[in-house]
Amino acid sequence: MPKKTTGFNITFIVCVFGFLWWGFTAQKEAAQETAVKQIFDETLKNGKSYADLEYLCKRIGGRLSGSPQAAAAVEWAKQTLERIPGINSSLQAVMVPHWERTGKEEARIISKHIGWQPVNVCALGGSVSTDKFGLTAPVVKINTLAELDKLGAKVVSGKIVYLDQAFDPTIINTFDAYSACASNRFTGASNAARYGAAAFVLRALASNTDHHPHTGSMRYEEGTVKIPAAAIATQDADVLVGLLDKDPNLMLHLKLHCQNYPDRLSYNVLGEIKGTQFPDEVIVVGAHLDSWDNGEGAHDDGAGSVQCIEVLRTLTNLQLRPKRTIRCVLFMNEENGAKGAQEYARWAAENGEKCIAAIESDRGGFTPRGFTLETSTDSLTQIRIATLRRYESLLKPYGLHYFEKGFSGVDVKYLLPNGTVCMGLVPDSQRYFDYHHTPNDTFDKVNERELKLGAASLTALAYLIAENGW
Repeated sequence: MPKKTTGFNITFIVCVFGFLWWGFTAQKEAAQETAVKQIFDETLKNGKSYADLEYLCKRIGGRLSGSPQAAAAVEWAKQTLERIPGINSSLQAVMVPHWERTGKEEARIISKHIGWQPVNVCALGGSVSTDKFGLTAPVVKINTLAELDKLGAKVVSGKIVYLDQAFDPTIINTFDAYSACASNRFTGASNAARYGAAAFVLRALASNTDHHPHTGSMRYEEGTVKIPAAAIATQDADVLVGLLDKDPNLMLHLKLHCQNYPDRLSYNVLGEIKGTQFPDEVIVVGAHLDSWDNGEGAHDDGAGSVQCIEVLRTLTNLQLRPKRTIRCVLFMNEENGAKGAQEYARWAAENGEKCIAAIESDRGGFTPRGFTLETSTDSLTQIRIATLRRYESLLKPYGLHYFEKGFSGVDVKYLLPNGTVCMGLVPDSQRYFDYHHTPNDTFDKVNERELKLGAASLTALAYLIAENGW
């Protein structure tokens, strides 16, 4: 009677399958390593994102939602996507806020020590105007909004409240420094109005000292008086504070011309490559097409917009057809309402869209460092972070080493309730807030190679997720 060999056979079979699986995995990783290199090579040698950005900035310019320039940007983006062979493009209608500057913004310090001196200011987005002659009032300086509660109407009423809260220079990530101040811009006017303030002015949200004031969105609370709101350039803010120390009774003259209009029809711009095996599973690469009106919107967020277009162009040029659908979404109205993002998320939920990942580029066209990731729960975030770090060996040769839990982006975050894994491209942050929301955010401030490296990074991660899923 023959000896039993069952144990030997099972061990042998397991070894064979293990060897085959190892071989398959090694082959797959080698193929993906090759694809990533092809993506970077193609983008750096033949990419058109820099030329696209030049057109967007120089031919169209600042693109605040509701403006003719925003409408021109929508048409340009759709046509640019349609010129990529095989790309399906479409427009998604959305009603957006419409606010405009309607005249020159002026301000000057009036003090017994200097007579008067002009300073650089800009209205915050959504602010009401002064009257046509402007307003002149004493200044009360605060360092935090909480100080208003202590000062009360007796001190604040009839005065211009000036908030002198600077970026903390010890915070290495300048986005964290910005986050510590940004809510003041949003709520400051209404907080000051509760105590009878004539206007609200804050130190520009900047990491440097220069003469460019930074605009940005603000909101009036229902039930409070709408008072003019502006930002003063950091260089002029230092002058104002220095003079206040010498002359507590100095005055500030402020003249703003701006107006809110009824909402207008605009569009998100979409383009996609259909997946070959799982077309119903979608990876979004997104940025916002709108920008503030006082510059060219080069870093914020022209850079992200052209990078997302480049994702589809690069994959098409390389004939890399992903297993899952990759969709470029250029959102309208991130700057003062995020209506485009909200509409896209609503549409995706209503249609049962299976968006497995959404990657946003909205931190400037600087050298890419990696990606942040967030989900609807902390436990799932940790699981997805672990998966993301599996790509580290493929991406580290290109300088991508940061794969951490963190905020994804203003637009894609609205997809979190839909179960989407949301991510953000993380470039070097040190110079971003030199330009953010200023007249200085122009095409010449963007480095071509850095912009292309960001586009390649976005393409590589989108492709890897499209191939492997989660």
